[in-house]
Amino acid sequence: MSWRRAKRFCGLLATALLLGGASGPIAPHRIVSLNTCADGYLIALADPGQIAALTRFARDPSLSPAAAQASRLPITNGSVEAVLALDPDLVIASPFRAKDALAPVEARGARVVDLPPAIDLPGIYANVRRMAAVVGHPDRGEALIARMQAQLAAIGPPPGRGRTAAYYQRRGFLTGGGSLIDEVIRRAGLVNFATRLGRPAISRMPLEALIAARPDFVLLDAAAVDAPDRGAEMLRHPALDAAIPARRRLRLNQALAVCDGPYFPSAVAALARDIRAAYARP
Repeated sequence: MSWRRAKRFCGLLATALLLGGASGPIAPHRIVSLNTCADGYLIALADPGQIAALTRFARDPSLSPAAAQASRLPITNGSVEAVLALDPDLVIASPFRAKDALAPVEARGARVVDLPPAIDLPGIYANVRRMAAVVGHPDRGEALIARMQAQLAAIGPPPGRGRTAAYYQRRGFLTGGGSLIDEVIRRAGLVNFATRLGRPAISRMPLEALIAARPDFVLLDAAAVDAPDRGAEMLRHPALDAAIPARRRLRLNQALAVCDGPYFPSAVAALARDIRAAYARP
């Protein structure tokens, strides 16, 4: 056991004794996130002083709605060596990591918890409670859920009217059911165009086929539409402009929907606002 870890253990033991043997695990003091979606949960639920490092993507505004908060917190490149150097007592990882990839970290006494992806609102609430518990603040989890429920209620009746919406991405990828964006679309009162076609969570559709099918709305990643790469050219193709009126080509902030977490209500609210604006325009 390193001197730093031994010192921390003694401090935690002394705290437990002072609390009179209070039940429940002691809150972790050095949390490392190796899961991009866990970053948002940690920012919302943990004390800043508990966070030893977030992923390097936490500061990317195209992927993280909390990039501003993350800019004031440490990050890690995610290598085992870097994690060991941070001397964590809790690591939040992905269930898709390679088997035994974090064995050296666990051997040093750190607890490793996998955060599963959530593709619907009940799953998000479950992850809020899971993360709040492991960081030692279960009350904050319940408070966050209450705020999220209030935000969703404030949106009002879903404005989509059962119209179809295709979430069309670079290189012609179409997002279907079993995805977080599908839940956003449904909560806004729309029907996922890919689901209606029986497509899987991710498939490809030529631009010509999309235009011929004429979904009521086309949802585009706001950042991708203006991106200079060739993969994004189809998102601003004149044929798409001619087939789908501008008011029905809605731009989404991908950062709000790329990960499950506290920002889900903001994604639904933004889409609902744009749908109402589309109906209001001639």
